[in-house]
Amino acid sequence: MTRSPGSDGDPRSDAEPGPTVCARCGARSEEPRPTWTCSVENGVRIHFCDTCSRDNLRAIEGRLDSAWW
Repeated sequence: MTRSPGSDGDPRSDAEPGPTVCARCGARSEEPRPTWTCSVENGVRIHFCDTCSRDNLRAIEGRLDSAWW
C-alpha cells in the first residue's frame, strides 16, 4: 500500500477535502456516500454517484478481470 508523505497510514486522513463531485453528472455530496463508486483512472481518483453507477453497471463490470468473477 502506498502512503502519502507524512501520512499516519489512516486512509481517512488521506481523504480529499471539500465535497465529492460525480465525474459524470456533476452531482455533489458534502459527506462520503457508501452508494457512490470510486475509481482510479490514470492515477486520479474520481467518483460516480449511485444513479450514474447503476446506469453504467454493465460497462463497469465489463472492465473487471475474469478473476473477479
